[in-house]
Amino acid sequence: MVFRFPGSCRTVTTAVFVAAAVLAAVPAYAQNNAQVVPPPKAQKKLPEPPSKLPNIGADRTRGLDFLFGALKAAPDEASAKHVEARIWALWMKTPSDTAALLMLRAKSAMEAQKVDVALKLLDSVIKLRPDYVEAWNRRATLHYLKNDYNRSLEDIRQVLIREPRHFGALAGLGMIMQEIGDEKRALDAFRKALAVNPHLEKVPDLVKTLTEKVEGRDI
Repeated sequence: MVFRFPGSCRTVTTAVFVAAAVLAAVPAYAQNNAQVVPPPKAQKKLPEPPSKLPNIGADRTRGLDFLFGALKAAPDEASAKHVEARIWALWMKTPSDTAALLMLRAKSAMEAQKVDVALKLLDSVIKLRPDYVEAWNRRATLHYLKNDYNRSLEDIRQVLIREPRHFGALAGLGMIMQEIGDEKRALDAFRKALAVNPHLEKVPDLVKTLTEKVEGRDI
C-alpha cells in the first residue's frame, strides 16, 4: 500500500512546536510533586506496538517523515493500523546488537512480571545508547505501571526531546495528568497525541469527555 505525502517538512516543524508546551510542563510537575503517590489502578493500557512488526528499510528519518504524513492521511482504520505498525517498527529498530539483546531480555522480564529486572535492563540500554528513543519509552511505561509518575514523566520528557511525534508518549502523559487530577494538561496532551495520530483508540472519547469537563465549566 502506497501513500503520497506532500508537504512533509511543514508537518515535522508543526510536530516539534506541538510538543514544546508538553516538554515545558513535565519537569515542573516532577519538581513540585515529589511526594505524590497515586492510587494503584486495576488496569492500565497505553498505546503499544503490535505483536508482529513489518520489515522496514534503513532510511529511518525520511521513512518516519513519510509515514507520519501517511498516518494523518489514512482513509480508513485498516490503512492507519498498517502505517502505525511501520512507525513502531522504525522506533523499535535497535541501534546495536547489544541493545537488541538487552531489549529482548527486558521484554521477557516484563512478560514474566519481573519489573525490577526489566528496569535494570532498560537502564543498561539507555546508558549504552541514550539516543534510542524506545528504551526511554519502555522505561517510562514501566515506571507508569508502578505508579512512579515522577520518573515516568522524566522519561516521557526524554522521549519527546528525541521524537516529539511519539504519540504513545503523548498519550501516556495524558493518562498520568488525568490520574493525578490535572484535567487541563491531560486534555492538552491527548489533543497533541491526536494531532499526530488521529487514529488512536479511546483517545478521541477521552478528549470529548475532558473537553466537556474542562472547557464546559464556564458555559
